Amino acid sequence: MDHFSQAWNALRAAVAGLAEEDLAQPSGCTGWLVRDLVCHLVIDAQDVLITLATPADAPPTRDAASYWEVSDAPPSGDDPPDALTVRLAAAYQDPELLKFHLDDVGSAAGRAAVLADPDLTVGTRGEVLTVADYLSAYVLEWTLHHLDLVAHLPQAPRPPAESLGRARELLERIAGTPFPAALSDTDTLLVATGRRPPGTTERTALAATTARLPLFLG
Repeated sequence: MDHFSQAWNALRAAVAGLAEEDLAQPSGCTGWLVRDLVCHLVIDAQDVLITLATPADAPPTRDAASYWEVSDAPPSGDDPPDALTVRLAAAYQDPELLKFHLDDVGSAAGRAAVLADPDLTVGTRGEVLTVADYLSAYVLEWTLHHLDLVAHLPQAPRPPAESLGRARELLERIAGTPFPAALSDTDTLLVATGRRPPGTTERTALAATTARLPLFLG
């Protein structure tokens, strides 16, 4: 719960500190401006609320690592859900209203996560997870999207070191192998998920890993 709250609070604080012109900058998500990413975070927060209010009377079918679907191809940014997100974001003619909506729904999602019993099971995407595993999966979601948010905003605050470390640990579980210690947590997350290509030194370091990279998560 603490790691979820830390990552989510840091991401929401970063959004709250954005200027209007920042929202019109590109994000680290293909085809999305920062405002589109913020709109996606509103939808994510709604999903957290819905999932935590959807108890499942069944044993878990997934854990924090297997929650993620790994694809061989990067998202195009123009499939129907992504295109809808862009249209929704554009409908917020006042950027402050978009930021307020995230703060409003995001605060509720954060409170629901703190109050949830970590041992209970919940249903989402046709699968069953414990609350603890579900929220752990979202530490990776929040941390990656925090990196996406600040990709072209050098003045914006970065994710907390603890969130980066936890996200890296989960990504290594998904990959089934540790990543080179020489790579920082930030570089590991960006390169291993295909958010940027590896440099020469990074490519050499990663050559020894057994993971098939990059990992496109959905």
